[in-house]
Amino acid sequence: MSVYLVCGGCLVMAMISPRLCGLSRRSDLCLPEHKVPRRFRKFISVRCGGEVPSSSSSSSSSSVSVDADFDAKVFRHNLTRSKNYNRKGFGHKQETLQLMNREYTSDIIKTLKENGNVYTWGNVTVKLAEAYGFCWGVERAVQIAYEARKQFPEDKIWITNEIIHNPTVNKRLQEMEVQNVPVDGGRKQFDVVDQGDVVILPAFGAGVDEMLTLSQKNVQIVDTTCPWVTKVWNVVEKHKKGEFTSIIHGKYAHEETIATASFAGKYIIVKDIKEATYVCDYILGGELNGSSSTKDAFQEKFKNAVSRGFDPDRDLVKVGIANQTTMLKGETEEMGKLVERTMMRKYGVVNVNEHFISFNTICDATQERQDAMYKLVDENVDLMLVVGGWNSSNTSHLQEIAEERGIPSYWIDSEERIGPGNRIAYKLNHGELVEKENWLPEGPITIGITSGASTPDKVVEDVLVKVFDLKREETLQLA
Repeated sequence: MSVYLVCGGCLVMAMISPRLCGLSRRSDLCLPEHKVPRRFRKFISVRCGGEVPSSSSSSSSSSVSVDADFDAKVFRHNLTRSKNYNRKGFGHKQETLQLMNREYTSDIIKTLKENGNVYTWGNVTVKLAEAYGFCWGVERAVQIAYEARKQFPEDKIWITNEIIHNPTVNKRLQEMEVQNVPVDGGRKQFDVVDQGDVVILPAFGAGVDEMLTLSQKNVQIVDTTCPWVTKVWNVVEKHKKGEFTSIIHGKYAHEETIATASFAGKYIIVKDIKEATYVCDYILGGELNGSSSTKDAFQEKFKNAVSRGFDPDRDLVKVGIANQTTMLKGETEEMGKLVERTMMRKYGVVNVNEHFISFNTICDATQERQDAMYKLVDENVDLMLVVGGWNSSNTSHLQEIAEERGIPSYWIDSEERIGPGNRIAYKLNHGELVEKENWLPEGPITIGITSGASTPDKVVEDVLVKVFDLKREETLQLA
């Protein structure tokens, strides 16, 4: 396979064998040992002045644009075995975990856990969800990032996106001089990354184009991608191999979904059951509920959420389900059943396996936190506090569960959203920012509390301390 790298009007050609050679620091990266037959050649361009991400453009200004038939699985297989790649840390695990414990653990949370997740401070009773906060994948990602700084104390370290969706953790990494790859006009500027720099891939993963760009730059890649995310990548690869279109339950602008889509063949991203119903109605020619319309209307509706050259008449004949790991479990399951019934109705029960496949890609941690939230909303609480980054998808679904139950629920990303006085600024599940006065009721109260998978216990503690202080002031005023 020939790879043609085009940058600033200059053309550089490198030859890559069909096996995709192992990547290294050598300047003769991927030079072949023999002549490559023309049938294996393909063109890959580097656009140093790229376009805004879309179904037909490069995802970043300095990233490599890959053809639809590019073998992403083989490329990643070889990348993960190169000497410039690390996803297991550098031998500083215990030291960095101790540092994280000092920075992120909480005595209040410890007290709650030691008392069956219920405890009373003054006139405030707190009920903590059974599963909450840092999941294994998040803790692993942050810990490896800490190790990277320990391993490369003097090197310039970049990260392609926020490592997780939590402002406290991201600020801490900035203090450690882990810099975000700059973005200009919605496009990442990889030209600032030099050979020999260290680049961290966040817990959400990175797209194939970004990985290919970084491998060409001979940088040290530190991959903190959550294994549950890579499990989804494997599923869409299976879809691609079987010539199934991936219906991805997710948000098309979310970092994880962008990365997952880059490993898929044909795909369409649907954010909720309403959009999935629209797709299924189109498959059935408007005979499901009549919500769909013309082909042109379909393509306009999903113009930012489909693969290049997507044709709904051609590409929705064979479909498979995958998901952004942080989406609502019940909705993903409902979506899978809906699509399966649709394909049965369209092609018959005996033929359904030729037109529909499904694998379970729901993250255990996401599922556990959602299940715990469903239990918590059945408890007798006066209000709910949901703590987590405002751009956190998994946290938004915890808020959604409380809202659907009709419980007063406040989604905040830090204690700074509380005050001055008995005021709170919080987000609703659909993203609206709301301010409310006198949000804490007078007298004894019972609060349910949970936190997203990217939220350190210390952030939850800071929120509760703020609540305790407000209730203490209230008691003093009434005395």
